[in-house]
Amino acid sequence: MSADDVDVSVIIPIHNAGQWLDECLESLFQQQHTLNVEVSLFLDSCTDNSKTIVEDCWTSRLKDIGYIVTVSKEDNGTPKGVGYAKNRAVEQSRGKYLCFLDSDDTMLPQRIQKQYELAYLNTNAIVGCRFKRDPPDSTVRYTKWANELSETQLNIQVYTSHGPTVIMPTWFCHRNVFDSVGGFSEAGKGTPEDLIFFYKHIGSGGKIIRHDDELLIYRYHPHATTFSIHEQTIWDLRIQELQEKVLKNWDTFTIWNAGKQGRKFYRSLTKENQRKVTAFCDVDVKKVGSYYTYEETKEKPKPKVPIIHFSESKSSLIICMKMELTGGQFEENLRSLHLEEGKDYHHFN
Repeated sequence: MSADDVDVSVIIPIHNAGQWLDECLESLFQQQHTLNVEVSLFLDSCTDNSKTIVEDCWTSRLKDIGYIVTVSKEDNGTPKGVGYAKNRAVEQSRGKYLCFLDSDDTMLPQRIQKQYELAYLNTNAIVGCRFKRDPPDSTVRYTKWANELSETQLNIQVYTSHGPTVIMPTWFCHRNVFDSVGGFSEAGKGTPEDLIFFYKHIGSGGKIIRHDDELLIYRYHPHATTFSIHEQTIWDLRIQELQEKVLKNWDTFTIWNAGKQGRKFYRSLTKENQRKVTAFCDVDVKKVGSYYTYEETKEKPKPKVPIIHFSESKSSLIICMKMELTGGQFEENLRSLHLEEGKDYHHFN
């Protein structure tokens, strides 16, 4: 196979992943496909045995079964981060399609073939897949949410969670998707580079699709990169996107949740968008009929926002409630309003 004939490049950024790397690369060895595949690995200032595992154990094994293997590395005093490593791995790769794989995760045998077939028909999409969590009892609600989103919700519940509606380790896309966004942020540790990429992609008209088979085992452990990202950083990014993509088009709206989360959401808005809030709505009769006063503002008089019963609310709504925590009662209340998600309301929970 020549470099010009590569169908798919598997993109693997690596930083001190020695304890998981054998399993990750073994899952490449076990792939069942009819494609020309390259493995592009970038080692970002590893101080463990990752380099030895890649160069002495796996490079020749992968080449022996027909893969092109491209490896590069940098040894700096401080690693430059996962966004930087992904960009370098993509830049040195040659495939028409990109299959992203984190070095602590593993692929099920049909992953490359099945996602390629879907991406081939959707060259303007990030193609994800359902996944299994390891260990299975970690992040149960998040896993259920991500795996059960409908095709429509993949593209409209984009302000809902701490990450994209298809998790980054499952991403598969045409190279043009990467090029049109311009790669991942290289701001380093603490940067949600996947969410930034995701918002740029959908902001330019890109689509989100998910293969409905479980094709990846997504490992949960305390050293995962996601734990280096501060919750407030992700909150601020989500707020910014919601204001730019949704709230600027609404003249008025109601916040569903007069409690802590709804009030934090209100305080995070620009003054212009705070003035658009006509009410909070809630089911708690102790709150209904009272007001929320924004004491922190320097405006005089201080804004006072009424709290109404949810049944009195109209579109447009921003819902700051977590799903599936009330035995289905919240979901039933929402359905009773006969509103259309993505048009009349958005989740921010």
